[in-house]
Amino acid sequence: MRLSSSGFGVRSRFALSSRWLWPVIVGLFVAIFTLDCLTETAPVQHLYYIPIILSAWGFGWRGPLVSGLVTIALYHLASPFLLVGRYAEFDLVQSILFVAVGCVTARLVNDARMLRQLATTDDLTGLHNLRSFESSLLGLIQAARQSRASLSLLSMDVDRLKSINDEHGHLAGAQTVRTIGHILAANLPPGAVACRYGGDEFAIVVPCPLFQAECIAADLCRSVACSEAKFAGRVWPAGTLSISIGVACHSFGDHDLTFDEAGELLFRDADRALYRAKAAGRNRIASTQVELVHREAN
Repeated sequence: MRLSSSGFGVRSRFALSSRWLWPVIVGLFVAIFTLDCLTETAPVQHLYYIPIILSAWGFGWRGPLVSGLVTIALYHLASPFLLVGRYAEFDLVQSILFVAVGCVTARLVNDARMLRQLATTDDLTGLHNLRSFESSLLGLIQAARQSRASLSLLSMDVDRLKSINDEHGHLAGAQTVRTIGHILAANLPPGAVACRYGGDEFAIVVPCPLFQAECIAADLCRSVACSEAKFAGRVWPAGTLSISIGVACHSFGDHDLTFDEAGELLFRDADRALYRAKAAGRNRIASTQVELVHREAN
């Protein structure tokens, strides 16, 4: 699937888990404190920065604050003369740096997370953008192929958006798209990933068979049609907005398609089903199911 410039180029990044991170941090503190007690040298004391940085990466602002205070306490315990107030300039600077390094690291980590969120999120709706969606779709295709399970993709767009733009302006049209994006996000089933990949075009991928995907599509259509909307300075009653949805479901067995090809085929079939739904009228669903099997060589 190559709908964006980098296709499936975005990969999932390593994420730290608090379940094992805290034991690692505690273990590092114990090991460094033991070495500090034996040596009382600056090179060993600088190792305290490692658990401080790890706590900043894994636990935000609270992590480095707690770790910095713990480090200062251990630093004092490892050097008993500090407990009676016999500070040197180096000791004061070291204590301040323990907290400062943690705060700076936490700020950098927070900024990095915000940038990543901005890079993977559609500004208007808050859903995934196309690049992030393609990355998630790749992972779901891999999982479906390994388990020989079904994977469904819902392709949808807003009915009568051109009329809204013509009558009320493009700002009202953008507000309409945002409203529908929020409705979709609020009604996503577990395991589903949704994105806006065009002006008023949305896609949702969910690991489920066709009949379940059709039920999800019907629920989404109903949720949009039953929702009040506010744009162009007024509240629009339920029934004003609607969407049409094309549903494609692929059953993944042994086949020689690449993951890119499988994603492109699934997206294409859902898009074709959407065209059939639009041709049949508004607020409609059309679906198709394909079983991907191995193509025998001639």
